[in-house]
Amino acid sequence: MNSSDHGFNPAFNMAAIKQVFNEAVERVRMPTPMRLRDLIRQIRAARTATEEREVINKECAYIRSTFREEDSAWRCRNVAKLLYIHMLGYPAHFGQLECLKLIASPRFTDKRIGYLGAMLLLDERQDVHLLITNCLKNDLNSSTQFVVGLALCTLGAIASPEMSRDLAAEVERLMKSPNAYIRKKAALCAYRIVLKVPELMEIFLPATRSLLSEKNHGVLITGVTLITEMCEHSPDTLQHFKKNFSVVLGKGKKSSFKDCSQEEIVPNLVRILKNLILAGYSPEHDVSGVSDPFLQVKILRLLRILGRNDAEASEAMNDILAQVATNTETSKNVGNTILYETVLSIMDIKSESGLRVLAVNILGRFLLNNDKNIRYVALNTLLKTVHLDTSAVQRHRTTILECLKDPDVSIRRRALELSFALINSNNVRTMMKELLLFLERSDPEFKAQCSSSIVLAAERYAPNKRWHLDTLLRVLIAAGNYVRDDVVSCTIQLVSDSVDQQGYVSAQLWRALEQDTSDRQPLTQVATWCIGEYGDALLYSDVSVGDDPSDIVRVSEDELLDVYQRLLWSPQNTIVTKQYTLLSLTKLSTRFRSNVERIRQMVQQFGSHLHIELQQRGVEFTQLFNSHAHLRPALLERMPPMEVVRRDNGSQQQQVQHSTVNGVLDIADVNSEEPAVNSDSNALLVLLGGSEPSIVDTETEQQTAKPPAGVPATTDNQDLLDLLGLDIGGSAPVAVNNMNMNNNVHSTNNNNPLLLDPLGSLGSLSTSTPLPPLSGLSSITPSLDSPSLVAYEKNGLRIMFTLERSDAPSTICIAMAAYNETATLMSDFLFQVAVPKTFQLQMMSPSGTTIPPAGSVTQQLRIQNPSKGALRMRMRISYSSGGATIQDQAEMNNFPSEGWQ
Repeated sequence: MNSSDHGFNPAFNMAAIKQVFNEAVERVRMPTPMRLRDLIRQIRAARTATEEREVINKECAYIRSTFREEDSAWRCRNVAKLLYIHMLGYPAHFGQLECLKLIASPRFTDKRIGYLGAMLLLDERQDVHLLITNCLKNDLNSSTQFVVGLALCTLGAIASPEMSRDLAAEVERLMKSPNAYIRKKAALCAYRIVLKVPELMEIFLPATRSLLSEKNHGVLITGVTLITEMCEHSPDTLQHFKKNFSVVLGKGKKSSFKDCSQEEIVPNLVRILKNLILAGYSPEHDVSGVSDPFLQVKILRLLRILGRNDAEASEAMNDILAQVATNTETSKNVGNTILYETVLSIMDIKSESGLRVLAVNILGRFLLNNDKNIRYVALNTLLKTVHLDTSAVQRHRTTILECLKDPDVSIRRRALELSFALINSNNVRTMMKELLLFLERSDPEFKAQCSSSIVLAAERYAPNKRWHLDTLLRVLIAAGNYVRDDVVSCTIQLVSDSVDQQGYVSAQLWRALEQDTSDRQPLTQVATWCIGEYGDALLYSDVSVGDDPSDIVRVSEDELLDVYQRLLWSPQNTIVTKQYTLLSLTKLSTRFRSNVERIRQMVQQFGSHLHIELQQRGVEFTQLFNSHAHLRPALLERMPPMEVVRRDNGSQQQQVQHSTVNGVLDIADVNSEEPAVNSDSNALLVLLGGSEPSIVDTETEQQTAKPPAGVPATTDNQDLLDLLGLDIGGSAPVAVNNMNMNNNVHSTNNNNPLLLDPLGSLGSLSTSTPLPPLSGLSSITPSLDSPSLVAYEKNGLRIMFTLERSDAPSTICIAMAAYNETATLMSDFLFQVAVPKTFQLQMMSPSGTTIPPAGSVTQQLRIQNPSKGALRMRMRISYSSGGATIQDQAEMNNFPSEGWQ
C-alpha cells in the first residue's frame, strides 16, 4: 500500500517530532513549575494577608523569570496561574504579551488560555490589544468550530470600534454558517458589536431574519436578543421590521400566519411562542415544567417593542398574550417570570381592555404571593400602570392597603406610593382612614413623605372643610416633628379661609396644646397662631368639638397663660415655635378682658433674651404696651381670610402661597449644602453669560445667591440680597431655608430645639401670617388676547407660556403649563428658570411633580423688569420617564416687548 493513501506527510511528521523533542529537552532542563491547583491550595492555606502576599509575590517572580527565558513548554500553565492571581486583585499586566503568544499557538489548549487571558487582561484602552486583530481574523476562518467560537467570544468581549469595523464582515459571514454552534456565537458577537458601534447595524440586518427560522433554541434566542437590541436603539430598524409586517397584513383580508413567509417578524414570533406554549415535555428545554422560559421572555420583550404604538401589530399579539397569561403555570418562579413579562407587554402595547384587566388581575395575584420579591415587582408594575387603567387597579385596593403592614421597607414604600395614586373623590374617606393609621404607626423615615402626600390628597379631594381640617390636625398630631414646614402654612391658610370652623379648630388645637407637645413643634405653631387669632371665641363662648355634652371646651384666661408660660420657657421648644407663641401672646392682649398686665410682664422678659430675634420681638412688643399702647388694638386685630388663587386644570389644582420656614439653619448646615447649590447655579450662570443672575427653582420658591466658599460677597451679590428683601451686612453668606411639599428631603429643624442662627434673623415674623401672599397676585387680569408661547417641546413634553398682565408697574405674570403627550408617566418633574440680574423673578409652588399621560402640571411665574429691557430666559427641565432620568436645557428669547408697557 502506498504511503500517500494514508495522507502521510514526512515534512509535517518531522516538524512534529522535532517540536516534541524540543519540549522534552526543555522539561528536562527546566524544573517543573507548580501546578495551578497547588498554587490555589497554598494561597488558601495562608493565615494572614501578609503570608498570602508572600506566596503570590514569590510565584509572580518565578513566572516573570520563565517569561524572560522564553519557556514555551510551561507558558500555558504559568499564564493560567497568572490569571488566577489577577482575579485575586494583584497586578498581572506583565502577562499580556504572553497571552498573544498563546493565541498564536496552533494547539487548542494554548489558544483557550490565551484568549481567556486576553479577555481578562486586555481592553480597548491597552495598545497591545490591537495586535490581536490579525490572530482573530485567522481564527475566525479556522476549520475548527471551537477555535472560531473562542475568537468570537474574545472579539465580543474586548472589541474596540476600530476592531469592530475591521471584523464586522467576518462576523456577518459566520452568522450564515451551516454550523449552529458558530451561528449562535456569531449572533452574540454581533450583539456586542452593535452596542459598541451602532452604525454597523445595517451590515447584520439581512442576516437577522434567517435567525428567526432556526430550529435550534440557542441560535433562536441569540437572534431575538440581537433584533431586540437593534429595535431599541434604532427607530429606523424598528420601522423596517414593522413596515414589512404591515405589507403582509395588507395582502388580503383572509391572510393567516401560515400564509406568511419567513420574512415577517411578528407572525414568526407569535408562531414560535405558540409552539413553546403548546409543546409537550422536552427534556432539553424544560425548566420546572415550562418549555424554555428564557426564550419565551425574550420573545415577549421583543413583541412589546414591536407592538408599542402600533394597532395592527398589537391586534396580532392579543390572542397569543391571552394564551400565555392563562396557560402558564404559576406555582414556580419560572412561570411568574413569564407572566410578569406578559403583563408588561399587555400594558405597553395597544391591547384590548379585557386583556388589560387580565393583566392587572395577574398582578393582584402576585400581591398574595409569599415571595417578597414578587410582591415588590407587582407593586412596582401597578404603580407604573395605574394611570392606564385605574378602575382595574381599584379592585385590588384592599390587598394594596394590606401591603402597608408588610415588614419589608421597600414593599411598604411602594404600597404607600400606589395607595396615594388610587385616591379619588369616591374613596377618599376610606383611604385617608387607612393612611392616617399607617402614619401613626410608621417609622420616622415614612412620616415626612406620607404627611405631605396626605395634605396634598386632602386638599384635592376633601368632601368638606370640616373633614379637611380634621385630617390636617390628625396629620400634625401623628407626624410630629417630621411634618414638613409647608404643612403649617397650608393649615393656617385653610383655618383662615374657613370662617365658620375657626372656633371648632381652636378648641381642637387647645386640647392638643394642653398636653406635652415638645415632639410636635408644627402642631404647637399652628395652635398658637389660631389661638392668637381666634382666642376670644375660645375664651368667651362654649365651643363643641363633638355630639356629646362633655365635648364642650371651656378655657379660662389663667389656664391659657399658664400653658403659654410653659411653652415660652421650655428649653425643648425651637426658636421658631417661641416666635409664634410670643406673637400669639401679644395678640391675646387685645382679646383678653383682664390679665393684660401679666401678658405685658411675660413679653417684657424677652427684651433681654439671648436670641436676637426673640429679643427684638420682646422690645418691640413691649412698646405696644407702653408708649404706643393706643396703636395695639389696631395693629393686632384679627387677620382677614388669606387670599388664594386656584386654577382648575383637569384633575390638577394649583394653590399659590408661600411656605413658612420652621426654624433657622445652623451655619454648619449652610456650608455643607453649599456645593450642591453652587453646582446647580453655576450651570445656569455660564449659559446666561452673567456673573450673578437670580436663580429660582420650584423647590425653593425663593431667589438664592451664594458667593463661592471663602470669597467675600460682591456688589452683585448685594443686589440679589436686596431683591430678597434681606438687610445683611458684611460678607457672610446668606442661606434661605429650602422647603417644598413635594420635596423628598424633609426639614429637621423642628426636631432640634438647640439650633441657633449665628447670622441673626432671616426675617421677621411680626405679622400675623407666616409669610404674606405676594403682592399683585390677586390683581392678575388675564385678557382674551393673552399671547401663548411654546417654550419647550421635546420627547413628548410640551411647555406653554401664557402671558398675563398685572396691575403692578413693569410686571408681567407667566402661567406655565407642562403637558405630557406620551403614554408614559413622568415623575419627579422639576422646572427651573434663570433670568439676568436686571430682572426680579418669583416662582410659585407647582401643582405637582408627577405628570400622568395626557395630563399636565401648572405653575405661576412673576417677573419684574424695572429697566424694561429684553427678557432672556434659560430653562432647565428634568423628569423621570420609563425608568430613565431625562435632563435638558432650553433658552427663550422671543418674549413680546409690549408686555412691560
